[in-house]
Amino acid sequence: MRTIIYLLAMLFLASCTNQTQIVTSPDGAVTVKIITDNNVLQYSVNFHDKQVVLPSSLGFKFANQPDLLGPFILQKTERRNVDETWKPVWGLDSMIHNHFNELRLFFKEKLEPQRRFVLVFRVYDDGVGFRYEFRQQANMDKVAIISEETQFRLPGGMAWWIPGDYESYEFLYNHTPLAKIDSANTPVTIELKTGPVISIHEAALYDYADMTLTHAGKDSALFKSKLVPWPDGIKVKTKTPFRTPWRVIMIGAHAGDLMESHLIQNLNEPNKIKDTSWIHPVKYVGIWWGMHIGKWSWYYGPKHGATTERTKQYIDFASTHHIPGVLVEGWNKGWKTWLKGKNVQDYLKPYPDYDLKFLADYAKKKGVFLIGHHESGGNIPSYEEQMEEAFSLCEHLGIPAVKTGYAGKIHPEGMHHHGQWMVRHYQKVVEVAARHHIMIDAHEPIKDTGISRTWPNFLSREGARGMEYNAWSDGNPPEHTLILPFTRFLSGPMDYTPGIFNLKFEDNGKHRVYTTLAKQLAYYVTLYSPFQMAADLIENYENQPAFKFIEDVPVNWDETRVLKAKIGDYLTVARRKGQNWYVGSITDEKARHWKISLKFLKRGQSYKALIFTDALNTDWVNNPTTIEIGAYRVTADDSLCVMLSPSGGQAVEMLAAQPEDVRDLKPISTFNQAQKKKIKPFDAVPVYRKN
Repeated sequence: MRTIIYLLAMLFLASCTNQTQIVTSPDGAVTVKIITDNNVLQYSVNFHDKQVVLPSSLGFKFANQPDLLGPFILQKTERRNVDETWKPVWGLDSMIHNHFNELRLFFKEKLEPQRRFVLVFRVYDDGVGFRYEFRQQANMDKVAIISEETQFRLPGGMAWWIPGDYESYEFLYNHTPLAKIDSANTPVTIELKTGPVISIHEAALYDYADMTLTHAGKDSALFKSKLVPWPDGIKVKTKTPFRTPWRVIMIGAHAGDLMESHLIQNLNEPNKIKDTSWIHPVKYVGIWWGMHIGKWSWYYGPKHGATTERTKQYIDFASTHHIPGVLVEGWNKGWKTWLKGKNVQDYLKPYPDYDLKFLADYAKKKGVFLIGHHESGGNIPSYEEQMEEAFSLCEHLGIPAVKTGYAGKIHPEGMHHHGQWMVRHYQKVVEVAARHHIMIDAHEPIKDTGISRTWPNFLSREGARGMEYNAWSDGNPPEHTLILPFTRFLSGPMDYTPGIFNLKFEDNGKHRVYTTLAKQLAYYVTLYSPFQMAADLIENYENQPAFKFIEDVPVNWDETRVLKAKIGDYLTVARRKGQNWYVGSITDEKARHWKISLKFLKRGQSYKALIFTDALNTDWVNNPTTIEIGAYRVTADDSLCVMLSPSGGQAVEMLAAQPEDVRDLKPISTFNQAQKKKIKPFDAVPVYRKN
């Protein structure tokens, strides 16, 4: 009898026809097809009729129940269109358009145990997000995922990627054909051979493991999700109901389109913090770079950096230069245990030479505030035990922001920085901090997935190789910060810590920063963070006219436009705050020159343009700090000449003004004519070489 029933079931399945559901973006440019046949569930993506993702399979493998790979019955579908505009607490644009077509597909397994799930696709003009939703059901309670079988079959291309490491994202980027990728952390950005530029990432990562990508099978362009495991090999431990993070494919005709996208944010839920009056972007200086270059120490002793006297000097400097925040690292007891196997620090007790209460009060009198620092060193139980009281102390002292750190091996043993257990911890920190009106900047974090829309007190995070690598390693090559905006920064803001003026800080030349001074200024426009540091020692800013740009440049914007971009080579970004515009341009190891139209300026409005640019004799190898500074009058009818030395930059502040206020300034045409004299043969410029 069983044999007869089985045969009848197989005949029924064989008689089923394939089904295809289609959903397009509002402008019709992006098309997603979801294909259900007798055995598998697949999707594909096209952009202007060009293949972006070829048919790719979906599903799960579990440790405690049968795999969920098909065949499936499509029970019903639901469609909706959402067209709304929302205002972020802070960000790159003051208003964000959220416009998508959504398709919800309700599936049930054809065979036992007939589990049910919903596959949700949201299709935007600039990409696609999809995720799985599992409702509570009798035949699926506790869940132990050993593999999420989400695939991305690509048509081939060149990719920018870092290894799929479970502990760190702090690597230089590889630029290779897709076939050369073994495993990769997202975002992975790809120039497809079909034309479009895409980036694969995820959004709204909560209570789930970080998704990396790995090759699936022999196909050199077929990748699948590989989740970061628990110590026992399970990837995700949960129960129904649950839903996965969004799997995201950002799409653009050009690389700059990806930078202007808000897809990751839009896939997150609205703000959950009712009163956001205490959340505000922060520009800051701090006791930090001195430790990285070996001038000071984090721990108590003769070279201790975080002393009361030195912090007073930094507070005075910040107050004089209208910089609101002062970060102090190494202020608390326990630093000698850091990186010694198990970090044990006290986040409530300062070292004897650091008067925490006095300094918090002193900063307040000076019109600035301290920024706290909690280095967990990976000892999560110790940090969580003290966290509530530590944030309460900050709240009591008027310390509105805390930089957290996780540099070290995670404890308990076997846990990974990017696993589900740590994802829960990072989120717990943000929510506890919110209760105490504390903003967070996380270093050694879980990658950004846009949750700052929902939890806007999560201002920034690291999650990539930052400035400090120039202090004690081979350094970041000139192209590194030309790759980050198209990879890491697509996920959200990064605390890169720019603003080093003493670029050749070691007499022996073993370590240095591989840029010109003008490029350091341009970073404040090209590398976005609402938690933005002037990272150098304050004595290196004294009597430096170039520091005016850092004083003036905002850390929160009303509008962003990418004017010129090529991944790894060059970038020009314009950002508006109120009526004023700021333009940053940077290049890699090659000297470059181009002209940009200023038609983005308000027509009929006059502007005073303060230009900070590489000079004729600027040379990042031997003469990196020479900078040319000038003031000119500009309008929307003008253009701006960008002439960059190797690893150089240009930073421009355009202030709206009355015509009579700029009448005595030289026209921008005089600047442009002078810049043309800087053009050098490309084969005559120095190139970057590691020490």
